[in-house]
Amino acid sequence: MLLHIIARGKIGRSPEADLVDRYVKRLTMPHKITEMPDRGGKLPPVAPGTVTVMLDEKGKQLSSMDFARRIEGWRDTGTRECRFLIGAADGFDDADRDNADLLIAFGAMTWPHMMARAMLAEQLWRACSILANHPYHREG
Repeated sequence: MLLHIIARGKIGRSPEADLVDRYVKRLTMPHKITEMPDRGGKLPPVAPGTVTVMLDEKGKQLSSMDFARRIEGWRDTGTRECRFLIGAADGFDDADRDNADLLIAFGAMTWPHMMARAMLAEQLWRACSILANHPYHREG
């Protein structure tokens, strides 16, 4: 299954970009990052067998284990692509939210979208580690 991060804004050369690179290099699942302009532009077409996860302040707060289990379930039921949408400063509108399969939030606080990208990359790596039974992740 392809893990596809689709993010608004150009990350450029920055500490956040270094963090994203650090974690995506460790991913054991196929992955791709698509950058979109802050406004406008069309999302890449949605292929059959795609699940859309939107990072949104109104989303569910999942533990790392719950997040990993969601990814595992999608992978094991034949999902071809799991796209993770990160909006710009204004976030998403209700129509966008309605089209997502899952809304997730990294807590109740507001995070800059570049930090959210780095945090998502880390959580994707952590999910891959959990699914591989790597001893790095410890619950409790």
